[in-house]
Amino acid sequence: MNMDDINNLDFEDVGGWPTPFKIIAGVLLFSLIVVGGWYFDHKHQQEELGLVQAKEQELKTAFEFKQKKAANLEGLLAQLEEIKLSFGDLLKRLPDRTEVAGLLVDISQQGLGSGLEFELFKPGREFTSDFYVELPIQIRVTGDYHSFGQFISGVADLPRIVTQHNIRIYKDKPNDQKSEPKLIMESIAKTYRYMDEFEEEEVAAK
Repeated sequence: MNMDDINNLDFEDVGGWPTPFKIIAGVLLFSLIVVGGWYFDHKHQQEELGLVQAKEQELKTAFEFKQKKAANLEGLLAQLEEIKLSFGDLLKRLPDRTEVAGLLVDISQQGLGSGLEFELFKPGREFTSDFYVELPIQIRVTGDYHSFGQFISGVADLPRIVTQHNIRIYKDKPNDQKSEPKLIMESIAKTYRYMDEFEEEEVAAK
């Protein structure tokens, strides 16, 4: 077998090739098929492997997160019980509709007991929230700083929840030059009450 034999090969008549050339050609063709098949199949498998690895990492992260939650389950349950107790205590501090009038009297009594003079004590329009009703009260009183502080502290100590907002203290201009200027405090006190069943049904309907 020499170069002349190779040059004289007729590729249109492979069956007429000498036996050694047929064997070599068969081995080369088989090798190409094997290599080509391995390459394309391997490439597909590599892509699948990448997807599987990404999914594995995602599942691993989710598992670690759930494992941490499971490890902290007892602590979370204990915190939940504490929250329920605290929330229950706060709910107990909300008056119902019948107790609001008494609460308004308590707030005004705190002001009078602190030595303040009321110029305005005006409950406003109620606002309905998820499970409670908010009642704002416009307050304007005259007195001194000590009395103002005593009043705010006394209202905060009431058994029912009352919060103070938009507190403003200023001196009023006297009508004549001989009079001493009065010290005035304006604020909006907000108290809260339970929703009754009718109000809850109204909110649910909306």
